[in-house]
Amino acid sequence: MDRRRPRARALGFLLALAGATTVLAADAPAPPLRAMSWIPRDADAVRAFSSQPTECLKVPSDPAAARSVEIGRAAFRTPVLLGGQAARAGLACESCHRAGRGNPDFQFPGASGAPGTADVTLSLFSSHRGNGVFDPKPIPDLSGPRERLKVASPDLPRFIRGLVVEEFDGHEPPPAVLAGLADYVRALSPAACPAGRDSEPVSAHGLLDDARRAVAAARTAIEDGDRPTAVLMVASARARLFLIDERYAALPAERARVRAADAGLAELQGLIREGRPDAATALARWPAASRELEARLTARRGASLFDPDRLRTATNRRLPPKTS
Repeated sequence: MDRRRPRARALGFLLALAGATTVLAADAPAPPLRAMSWIPRDADAVRAFSSQPTECLKVPSDPAAARSVEIGRAAFRTPVLLGGQAARAGLACESCHRAGRGNPDFQFPGASGAPGTADVTLSLFSSHRGNGVFDPKPIPDLSGPRERLKVASPDLPRFIRGLVVEEFDGHEPPPAVLAGLADYVRALSPAACPAGRDSEPVSAHGLLDDARRAVAAARTAIEDGDRPTAVLMVASARARLFLIDERYAALPAERARVRAADAGLAELQGLIREGRPDAATALARWPAASRELEARLTARRGASLFDPDRLRTATNRRLPPKTS
């Protein structure tokens, strides 16, 4: 097998996501949701993107520990954490570990073999760990039994840092983010899975709730004088708005409101970077404004791609036909 070909395909895909004029092929229009490019052609895209696994998270009772988990939870959900090619493609930790679990549908071009696998030593993503061999491995369920995970709890910070900095060539995470990611993974447990509920609908409410939690984590970081962590938390909130934005592509008025909310968060990031004393107060106002946005989006849900039937129609119309 030519080991260079998978990486060549992945590079072309990443360039397309970064702004090239073609996606995978000149005659292949982009799917309605970006992450649909990371699942097999024969997968049920509506099933995969209308629902998600329930999160098996036990939030610690200690306030400081709970704040750390929230920082890690938000960082887990933003591509900005990984940086480099992965961030430009839109990949976050959550891309492989949906809701902190696994992702049996994940099949990134050039980086996966069978669905649910990924090559963590791919030279395209890493100048440190690229081994020149295409060797994808199964993606573990982080909420599964602890004995199945290859990393012991005390080793998690070092392991996670290696993933971010070496595997994906990301920037050095702020200490609070690295600690938070380790604490978030530790707080995932099969015992915390909601009884009798393995999945839940993907919704604007859920994504906005994630954004509000990330903004709350940003406020905590500001109180601690940790501006880099606060900036990353706001980036996580903005990443959730992107996932809403693409679902309302056919609804200009609703999409404009989502983008206005994102512009507000971008402005807040600027205030944080500048060390402005009014940044925390401005962040405190954002969740209330997001409730009004949520009400408007929920009212138009049936015309958006949060509606499974709309999503099925859009997927069938815009994806290229299968070839034998």
